[in-house]
Amino acid sequence: MGSDRQDRLERFLCAATAFLPNRLSTAEAVCRHHANGVTLVAPEPPSAVVWPETTEEVAHIVRLAGEHAIPLIAFGGGTSLEGHVNAPLGGVSVDLSRMDAVLAVRPDDLDCTVQAGITLERLNAELRATGLFFPVDPGSGLATLGGMASTRASGTTTVRYGSMRDNVISLTAVLASGSIIRTARRARKSAAGYDLTHLLVGAEGTLGIITELTLKLHGVPDTVMCALAGFDSLDGACRASTLAIQAGLAVARIELLDCKQIQCVNAASGLAMAERPTLFVEFHGSAPACRADFETFTEIARDEGGHDLASATSEDERRRLWKARHDALWSVKTMWPGRQVIVTDIAVPLSALAACVSETAADIAASNLIAPIVGHVGDGNFHAIVAVDPDDGDERQRVEAFLQRLVARAHAVDGTATGEHGIGQGKKAYMAAEHGPAIDAMRAIKGALDPLGILNPGKIF
Repeated sequence: MGSDRQDRLERFLCAATAFLPNRLSTAEAVCRHHANGVTLVAPEPPSAVVWPETTEEVAHIVRLAGEHAIPLIAFGGGTSLEGHVNAPLGGVSVDLSRMDAVLAVRPDDLDCTVQAGITLERLNAELRATGLFFPVDPGSGLATLGGMASTRASGTTTVRYGSMRDNVISLTAVLASGSIIRTARRARKSAAGYDLTHLLVGAEGTLGIITELTLKLHGVPDTVMCALAGFDSLDGACRASTLAIQAGLAVARIELLDCKQIQCVNAASGLAMAERPTLFVEFHGSAPACRADFETFTEIARDEGGHDLASATSEDERRRLWKARHDALWSVKTMWPGRQVIVTDIAVPLSALAACVSETAADIAASNLIAPIVGHVGDGNFHAIVAVDPDDGDERQRVEAFLQRLVARAHAVDGTATGEHGIGQGKKAYMAAEHGPAIDAMRAIKGALDPLGILNPGKIF
């Protein structure tokens, strides 16, 4: 770090420590914890970590950072997969974990207001007595709502309930100037001015630091039924998924695991599922409606080569199955210890899903890679979890070539390089191909709202 930058950092740290005594740390272990550590994106720790407890404290920290030109990286649960929390230019991690209160629950309006640092798991625990829940499920209950909004997260339940984009009504954020804004009121629709809510949802902390959110809530369904179906081929499983959606079934989740991924979750979870492409499906609604939808899905699945169809309605059975699905990444890590993982994340139109998944599986085999496929196929989003030896240069080159072909395959059918993980550092190279001249408009917005470039620099662009 240059002497001028170091001097500015020390002045910032002195001022921030005076403002928040005992809530700032430069300890190496603490800083390492606040860097990327989940996938192959190399960790780049910040120089310090600070723990604000109110929106006003965040605003003061941002103003200090602006005065000294110090980068700030908002930190939630640290569960992101594309290097969002890294500090490539140094700077300070703003850990929002102490801002974890439920500020208001309004059952009559089906909404709540929370601080950004609350985790999904804790929010739904607090809502349990109301008969309501927050449905967006990215796979980790430790993800924070602020982080989920910043990355425009979605997950297993998107096919029925939508993503964070669909479930954030309004938010409070601190801009790079240190000003505090509320992006909208609580009405479910508004035509008043620019849609700042959705500008900041998915901005990955580059336009403002989200501190509070008002969220849509949903009633806990009367009946939840889970179904499993094994298939002769990936193509058949994908077609069955698409046909179920087109038939208007009340599907809340529909997840695909290929043969290799089933092998991994069996080993990790003690299950004994047949090692064939498998759909995990969940229906929400009344008991008769769920049973009728299950019967219709059974017919669809059998027509597409489905076998061993079974349903589960008990809470214990469903929790065990969905835990196995949510632990897919960790099961791959366990199956191939010592390897690092890259979780890919493309999404395509439903009509292109079957061909795209099948072509990807063929590409994995031809490239001699370890890459189980898993995905939220009800909305055209799927992942290959690539397990790579970081010390094998040839394998890393084959992985990089595969990743480029995967994104090109998605773009060729008007799909996207990322359905839910965001850009961060890991997917910056694909932005120009996906957005073309629209990148210039994005840069203009960034420049207008953050002229010094202090908010999560080195991400998206």
